[in-house]
Amino acid sequence: MFRYKINDESELRLLEVRHSESLFSLTDQSRIYLREWLPWVDFTKTISDSKQFIEGTLKQFCNNNGFQAGVWYKGEFAGVIGLHNINWANKSTSIGYWLGEGYQGKGLMTNACKAVIDYCFNELKLNRIEIRVATKNHKSLAIPEKLGFQKEGCLRSVEWLYNNYVDHFVFSLTKDDYDRIN
Repeated sequence: MFRYKINDESELRLLEVRHSESLFSLTDQSRIYLREWLPWVDFTKTISDSKQFIEGTLKQFCNNNGFQAGVWYKGEFAGVIGLHNINWANKSTSIGYWLGEGYQGKGLMTNACKAVIDYCFNELKLNRIEIRVATKNHKSLAIPEKLGFQKEGCLRSVEWLYNNYVDHFVFSLTKDDYDRIN
């Protein structure tokens, strides 16, 4: 099992099929909260749906095209962070993340993002990481800003969220940026 200790209270673990129930339970408990910004929530109706998601992410990992990890806080499943895919020709990727409602405001996702960024630049030897965030998702917007990402622009009407399109800000961090701030 892959584990990455973030600090004394939290760690990342590669999602495995045995985590299906925990993933579904957290999704279900935070369904209304998560639905505001995540278009997949309504499609996650059963433990089997979470299991299928995890099986797909394990294939992603086996294909050397990124990963999805659970974020654990004090031994409890708190959320997910991962790479959408890796563009090996351009040495770039993008990070996606979410936390259950009860785990907000503890710095968990900022610390998890920092760990993933370190892994991307130091282990995978990537050159660029993006984070895209809905322009009105203020909690999520704070993360790339805290971590030294540069806001590059706005993608208009880029994501359909249930009943309307939302705009996304695009943030990036390059290896040169990372080296300057670390």
